[in-house]
Amino acid sequence: MENQLEEIGQEVSGLPQYISDHIPAVTSFAVRVVLAIAVFLIGRKVIGWILRLMRRSLERASVDRGVIQFAGSLAKALLYVLLVFNISTYFGVKESSIAALLGTAGVTIGLALQGGLANIAGGVMLLIFKPFQVGDYIIVNGQAGSEGTVIKIEICYTTLLSVDQRHVVIPNGTLSNSMITNVTARDRRKLELRVGISYDSDIRKAKGILEQLLHEDPDTEADEEMVVFVDELGESAVVLGLRVKVPTEQYWAVRWRLNEQIKEAFDAQGITIPYRQVEVHVHGKDA
Repeated sequence: MENQLEEIGQEVSGLPQYISDHIPAVTSFAVRVVLAIAVFLIGRKVIGWILRLMRRSLERASVDRGVIQFAGSLAKALLYVLLVFNISTYFGVKESSIAALLGTAGVTIGLALQGGLANIAGGVMLLIFKPFQVGDYIIVNGQAGSEGTVIKIEICYTTLLSVDQRHVVIPNGTLSNSMITNVTARDRRKLELRVGISYDSDIRKAKGILEQLLHEDPDTEADEEMVVFVDELGESAVVLGLRVKVPTEQYWAVRWRLNEQIKEAFDAQGITIPYRQVEVHVHGKDA
């Protein structure tokens, strides 16, 4: 028991000397940690400055906005990896060790995040073949609710802004493997409407009203593709149709305006728009 107490006493008495001997190492480590934090903060500011400079240079070169956004995201990731690499070497970690660690981590992450790598590859494909650009309105077929104006193309994801102001984020891998309808690829878009009139109404008169509305509308284009026709002889209505080219950005405004004007004009001219109904005829037997 006495021996144990003597050993404890010796250890306690030697503690100040131990602390004194290791103070320089602890102080040096603390200084290096503080310097590493300072370097990281300064490096983050420098990275932000580099990214802004690169963005301005690409904008002056009239590079597509999607390419600018994608390149910015990729450059940001690479610059942060380089910054962490430099800070690690400052702490005495050998470059070969870091390279081996990165290689192992790359293989592991690659296996675990195959979908992420597919998204990066998909983003590159989208930028090369350009099925759409930032500002285009697209519809992703087979993806319910996936349509809207493209506002951002990044490394892994593309963001759409829907008509009701929802952000729709779609993986680039999904986009590159889907059928995409680019509604705004051209500056003119074909508008097609159909309206039914009763069999008792005057077809020629109704067609004349539709033609007049098309010619009077300020956003319709009068050419050989402007046409009014009888589309179908339905069960309860004669279905008339019209086709006309309109500016892409005015498509919905023209569509809504024409629908309203057609209803008002038909009412004023006595053209009946029938609604679905069922007629029942009862035949009684002779007594």
